[in-house]
Amino acid sequence: MLGNAMLFLIIAIVAGVLGFSGIAGVASTIAQILFVLFLVLFIVSLFTGRRR
Repeated sequence: MLGNAMLFLIIAIVAGVLGFSGIAGVASTIAQILFVLFLVLFIVSLFTGRRR
C-alpha cells in the first residue's frame, strides 16, 4: 500500500512538472488517501499485533 502511495506521488510530481494539473491533482489526492490509510493500518497493527 505504501508502494502504491509512492507511485501516485511520483505520477503527481511528473504530471505537475509537465503541466497536467488535473491529473496531478487527482494523483496527489489518491496518494494522500493511500498514505493516511497506510498509517492508520500500521498503527492498528502495532496495537493488535501478536505478542510473543
